[in-house]
Amino acid sequence: MSSLINSDFTRRVVIRPDDYHWVDSPMPGVERMMLDRIGDEVSRATSIVCYAPFSEFSAHTHSGGEEFFVLEGIFSDENGSYKKGSYVRNPIGTSHTPKIGKEGAIIFVKLQQFNTADTTQTVIDTQTTPWRQGLVDGLSVMPLHEFEGEHVALVKWAPNTQFSSHRHWGGEEIFVLEGTFHDEHGQYPKGSWIRSPHLSQHHPFTKEDGALIYVKTGHLFL
Repeated sequence: MSSLINSDFTRRVVIRPDDYHWVDSPMPGVERMMLDRIGDEVSRATSIVCYAPFSEFSAHTHSGGEEFFVLEGIFSDENGSYKKGSYVRNPIGTSHTPKIGKEGAIIFVKLQQFNTADTTQTVIDTQTTPWRQGLVDGLSVMPLHEFEGEHVALVKWAPNTQFSSHRHWGGEEIFVLEGTFHDEHGQYPKGSWIRSPHLSQHHPFTKEDGALIYVKTGHLFL
């Protein structure tokens, strides 16, 4: 397994669904699309993980924390079951044994990326959490997590919404959950991942289908 995938955090990276290359994990029925990675099986990593129905993953401890968003199905472990739209943070030192049911599951997951002082365990059902008005008309925001300079949120873009050009202090990472996200560099359909480095800049907008995105900022100083 390659130990370095998109490991230069000074470079902009875009991966669209047509670019996906699924690889088997050490456990049967579990596949991964690796977005970035530094290390081997235990690594600083951002991935999409697909669990087949009734698959399992061995018990493991999160030595650097785990953050995930359930894209499809239901993700389960001994702590609970998390349906599509669940956002979960498991701090450094926590452990679990994923056991997936008949629905299967697909998650967007980030490993080994917690600040050591960030010890909050979080479970948010974004399907029932209220939205807040964004900075411009057509934008709605759902904050998910904040610690020091790091921010995580869902942002819902109405059709034909424009946001001002802005610079990303500490970088910006986007996963497109619904619709199509646009900026002056291109268009990004559902399932696209965009990682933009510290002090990068763009002018985002949507067209007729709008967009729902997971966005994380202030964390790309590595």
